[in-house]
Amino acid sequence: MGRGARSSGDGRRLAAWVLALLPALAPAGAGALDPSPSPCPRARDAVVVVTDRRELWLCRGGIPAAQFAVALGRSGVGKRRHGDGRTPLGTYPLGDPRPSTQYGTFIPIAYPTPAQAARGFTGAAVGIHGPPRGTEGYPVTEVDWTQGCIATGTDEDVDAIAAFVRARRPRLVIR
Repeated sequence: MGRGARSSGDGRRLAAWVLALLPALAPAGAGALDPSPSPCPRARDAVVVVTDRRELWLCRGGIPAAQFAVALGRSGVGKRRHGDGRTPLGTYPLGDPRPSTQYGTFIPIAYPTPAQAARGFTGAAVGIHGPPRGTEGYPVTEVDWTQGCIATGTDEDVDAIAAFVRARRPRLVIR
């Protein structure tokens, strides 16, 4: 295997380790993981993005497990067409996390859904990813800057989200 590659056994060990530590993965200063009301769908595994608070939550069985600060599309939310710089709203399947030379890890979002495409929504390459390479230490979640993706502030954040996605196969809810 090449430099930085992991065997599938390594990936399973990382996923188990991250899932065991999820309650401890909330960023410092994020507060308790029991917001009122909970952002999590009842009794479901989900990744939930609360756009007005720029937060991404990992929900295990309807219970908040971890919270991360995120940046969104530079033009806000409500994506309708390719290149509009907006983050989509709705519920989506997530693809398999994969390495990205530009963002460390990229988790594809299945946007647009077939129903959205039938209504004329367009776009591609929308996902959850880490910070751009070369910005380590910069506050990349302080301003919305993406082309429509959801960006975490650190590689560790996106790696924890990726491990959750690999292990749980949750739906993504963006609201």
